[in-house]
Amino acid sequence: MSHLEIEQLILGDLETNCYLVSDPQSGQVLIIDPADSADFITQKILDQQLQPVGILLTHGHFDHVLGLLELKLNFPIPILIHQADIFLLAKAQASARHWLKREVDPVPLADVFIKDKDLIEIGNFQLQIMETPGHTLGSICAFNHEVVFTGDTLFKDGVGAANHAYSNKRQLWKSIEKIRELGAGKTLYSGHGEIFSL
Repeated sequence: MSHLEIEQLILGDLETNCYLVSDPQSGQVLIIDPADSADFITQKILDQQLQPVGILLTHGHFDHVLGLLELKLNFPIPILIHQADIFLLAKAQASARHWLKREVDPVPLADVFIKDKDLIEIGNFQLQIMETPGHTLGSICAFNHEVVFTGDTLFKDGVGAANHAYSNKRQLWKSIEKIRELGAGKTLYSGHGEIFSL
């Protein structure tokens, strides 16, 4: 039985994990959290002759989205995000300028709003969306029977920060419980740090 192929790219000043999630049979690929270095991501896709189907954002923080503009210019594919994080996407360029002390590309707005139980197709495979608010209002995970992409909700050595004005610690712990229930026997791919399992 074939499996999704997953390539981890560690990108940007905050060493954010971007994932290329592809179906080896059809060559279709989903880009998750293009943190930075869109030229590098693009070259990887071209070298492997993959066909991008979309860009999934686990949440709207600037360190997960700085490759968006160039990828949108290079490939005619939609950006998907939960509606509750639109405000973060809208201020991502200003946030990046503040924290990184340098200019970054404008961050385009999303094309598609995703919600709980939505399915994203990658060739012969599907990933299901699970809403996991807490770190941000619109944080999501994407999963199937083998893998969970946890964004910044859960890491190998900790949990997402809940110290923003819009964060919610109680929601975060509920979301982590949902991931733990879902994640038994699966491989977890987080927004920073190592790939792990529960």
